[in-house]
Amino acid sequence: MARDRRVAKSKAIQRRTGKTFHFATRVLPERVRHPTYVLYAFFRIADEVVDDAEGVPPEEQAARLEELREEALGRAETDSPVMAAFQDVREDRGVQDGEINAFIEAMKTDIDKSRYGTFAELRGYMRGSAAAVGAMMTSIMDTEDAEVAHPHAVALGEAFQMTNFLRDVREDVVDRDRIYLPRETLDRHGVPVEQVESLEFSPEFADAMREELDRTERLYRQGVAGIQYLPEDCQFAVLLAAVLYADHHRLIRKQDCDVLSVHPSLGTARKAWLAARTRWHWQWNRDPATVFRRVSALPDAAADRYETEPPDPLPVP
Repeated sequence: MARDRRVAKSKAIQRRTGKTFHFATRVLPERVRHPTYVLYAFFRIADEVVDDAEGVPPEEQAARLEELREEALGRAETDSPVMAAFQDVREDRGVQDGEINAFIEAMKTDIDKSRYGTFAELRGYMRGSAAAVGAMMTSIMDTEDAEVAHPHAVALGEAFQMTNFLRDVREDVVDRDRIYLPRETLDRHGVPVEQVESLEFSPEFADAMREELDRTERLYRQGVAGIQYLPEDCQFAVLLAAVLYADHHRLIRKQDCDVLSVHPSLGTARKAWLAARTRWHWQWNRDPATVFRRVSALPDAAADRYETEPPDPLPVP
């Protein structure tokens, strides 16, 4: 009964703060769905330490993240139902301590770092904030060939996070004074960082966004190519998550890449339509890359060239 209450609390956090991911999580098998609620709730609790930290000194934010690290690793007792549930999931599903540490380190980076010079630098941050999440998900799915699946899971986790960065440019500037668009990309298109800070849209900014959209869409193809290595009962849910997240690119392109004035958001009806369409194609073809190509919003010109090789491996902390 206590475990059920912990899962319910975690589910409520995901439903409130991660609507797109929650939509896809609901079609996972129960053996994976409940631990996924718990993982997501843990991620949100840690994320909110730095995202909702107005007036909280940096040293206090860092100390709280260290407390969460100790709780997540099972080295400290907790009175949080979510963290107690995470301790159970970590032990039951073999979540690696290194991935937990990488995630916490990424959250600590957000305390005092708000600009990124290069994509390589940003990818180093995503090693903890996105790649570690993908690795944890492969653990709770009980993936048979985790070594083969892992680099693709990393790419898909990065794609999801990059979509969030591209979708949330305005929100990140206004609420957190953060810019995740690499400075090198802005410089290539003649966009001063001050222009982004002041939310001034221009054709040059749109070009910079298109470059990052293209990069992110390559990550989607690398990630989707590895869904076949996941357990069969998890493949559709992960595929649906990829379809839903990629659909934000359609919205961004539709508004001419102006994410400085308008925040693109998927409505429930659109999500339901995409879910039905993906399910219909899945009934006839169980190849995730083929279904993604037919259903997703990624440009057709690129969709015919699916990546079968995994992305370059990231360093393990």
